[in-house]
Amino acid sequence: KALAITTDCTPRYCLADPIVGGKQAVAETWRNLTAVGAQPLAITDNMNFGNPERPEIMGQFVGAIEGIGAACTALGVPVVSGNVSLYNETNGEAILPTPAIGAVGLLADYTQAVGLAFPGNDLAVYVIGETQGHLGQSLYLREIAGREDGAPPPVELDRERQTGDFIRRQICNGVITACHDISDGGLLVAAAEMALAANIGLTITPPGGALPDHAWAFGEDQARYLVTAAGDDFAMVAEDSGIPVSCIGRTGGAALVWGDETLTLDELRATHESWLPDYMAG
Repeated sequence: KALAITTDCTPRYCLADPIVGGKQAVAETWRNLTAVGAQPLAITDNMNFGNPERPEIMGQFVGAIEGIGAACTALGVPVVSGNVSLYNETNGEAILPTPAIGAVGLLADYTQAVGLAFPGNDLAVYVIGETQGHLGQSLYLREIAGREDGAPPPVELDRERQTGDFIRRQICNGVITACHDISDGGLLVAAAEMALAANIGLTITPPGGALPDHAWAFGEDQARYLVTAAGDDFAMVAEDSGIPVSCIGRTGGAALVWGDETLTLDELRATHESWLPDYMAG
């Protein structure tokens, strides 16, 4: 047996809608544990907010608690401990509302755990869950469009549980061979992280249809995972279980390829690993 531990919070969601922000923080930690095959057991919270004597701050605090409670009830994870830090302000300016969530899960057999790295070449990569291209409060909107607006993506807790329970069963059965939950940055960021972890590229099949490519690639819809799986009937098994599934491409090579666009893993790694040193150097 083994314990798995993870943490998460998304302040920009909580600022736009504290109830959704509280739900998302719990759901994301739940997905993190699920993605390695662990059964989520319990959470702890760390509630970081500004001056609660100001009505808008107290509203954030109450809303986040409501969202956390709803998610814990729906996902079956109790709150076993916590901490509250208030009056976090500088010159009257409050920090972003930050309900940080830590969670612990149990792996009955640690040898069944999976990681996020692609396990090999010429493997189909599937997205599990429904992609609607939600860009409100997304990193794409902030970093590319220079905006911070819109509603955060809805957190459908019943769908979270249904999808997560399916993922965990398939990991325990040895079917899913790599798994990564989709969160900040959307599907393409998750795919890049999997490719970098394995040093194996991915050729992505453009989705087509009415959804714009940028929304498909960077939308932050919840209750989604990227996986590789053993066998040729994985998609059929998912569909028979009522789980949305689609193949987004195949692994191989040393680059992320999407239509006419190619980004080598060396270029991607250099950009990814140089950001923090460059920032700290001013």
